[in-house]
Amino acid sequence: MKFRNGYWLYKEGYACFSPRQVYEISREDGMLELCAPTSLITGRGDTLKGVNLTIRVTAPMPDVIRIQTCHHLGAVRKGPEFIPGKSLKNMTSEGKFTPEVEEDSEREIIVRSGQLRLVIDKENWGMKYYRDDRYLTGSTDGDLAYIKTSWRGDYAYDRGPADTAYMREQLGLSVDEQIYGLGERFGPFVKNGQSVEIWNEDGGTSTEQAYKNIPFYLSSRGYGVFVNHPEKVEFEVATEHVSKVSFSVRGEYLDYFLIGGESMKDVLSKYTDLTGRPGLPPRWSFGLWLSTSFTTDYDEQTVMHFIDGMRERDIPLSVFHFDCCWMREFHWTDFTWDSRVFPDPEGMLSRIHERGIRVCVWINPYIGQASKLFREGMNKGYFIKRTDGSVWQWDMWQPGMAIVDFTNPEAKKWYQDGLRSLLSMGVDCFKTDFGERIPTEFRRIRSGEDAQLLHISLQ
Repeated sequence: MKFRNGYWLYKEGYACFSPRQVYEISREDGMLELCAPTSLITGRGDTLKGVNLTIRVTAPMPDVIRIQTCHHLGAVRKGPEFIPGKSLKNMTSEGKFTPEVEEDSEREIIVRSGQLRLVIDKENWGMKYYRDDRYLTGSTDGDLAYIKTSWRGDYAYDRGPADTAYMREQLGLSVDEQIYGLGERFGPFVKNGQSVEIWNEDGGTSTEQAYKNIPFYLSSRGYGVFVNHPEKVEFEVATEHVSKVSFSVRGEYLDYFLIGGESMKDVLSKYTDLTGRPGLPPRWSFGLWLSTSFTTDYDEQTVMHFIDGMRERDIPLSVFHFDCCWMREFHWTDFTWDSRVFPDPEGMLSRIHERGIRVCVWINPYIGQASKLFREGMNKGYFIKRTDGSVWQWDMWQPGMAIVDFTNPEAKKWYQDGLRSLLSMGVDCFKTDFGERIPTEFRRIRSGEDAQLLHISLQ
């Protein structure tokens, strides 16, 4: 997010609070905790008001340093959350690896994690990251900050709405340094000069919106930064400030990991060590797939014509995918083949398998109002509801669609039963679509329970 009005000014009504010094230091269980006032403390009288930031420095593994910054520790944290590694489940116990911490002088604190080194300036706040003796990046006065966009002055008891608070970090860029990553993007490969919102949306493949956003970027200087937040993270890569990468999140808390390595490949490997790697899909999934795609009028004869045409051209085919219209229009997703054009789905799937080809079908998390499942889901409370208790519906893609509440274990099992019926029929896998643009604020109503307003991220 851009907070400034040019280089010299913040936008009207915005206030920035950045550490000025390290006032107190404590160490516990491999954690370094700093009390960092945002105004200079010259005497006890200076401590009676103002904004302090609590900064925790840990190292979950060699060559990785974690920085957690909080304004008010008592603020409510909205889930779900990433859990990087089994040893990173909370802020105070980071596993067996312990970083080396030394106070080099009255001025500096040095934290070492493998070949990665963080130097913190206690008197005039600043952080510099090195790999051995090579400078990587750093933040100085004004970079790491708590920002209010509705500030009413130093002496105002009412600090404005909670949703006007942000945490931000800015890490410096060197000359010719290039930034890559941030997940699936459809713009230039090098991210310098781009503003990127980490928020999954069904925006197609020709816009700045993307389906698979990841709050991790990789630098040509041999380091990476993972911002450990599943909610919206906003990156300004050499945009608001042309010599910095800025990232911000709404709220009172910011958590990021800086990862060093011998090469960009090594950094990427350490990142996946930290966040986890996916299981290896079956061998057949790496073959060529053929899809009906946006063909809206097809039957078994059409499908077999496509498959046989590939064989006639000596093009090996591994998977055939039935896109949206294998189900009856207005009935998505009811897990039922359109009997008008697929009167014998089990037989058709068997005939496809005889050709050595797997089958995938398209699904989404919506239930159309015309579907036989809609009334059942509505009566049993399986759908996301608005704050007034009504079912959340819209008319995009199919009229009257409701969204399955997958936070409800009974609704999840109900949906899984539909998938199992297709698997038992001979379907091998599913294309899961339309998981974006789901509302993140809704009311869950359960039988025998009071209504409760939930704020969750369903990316």
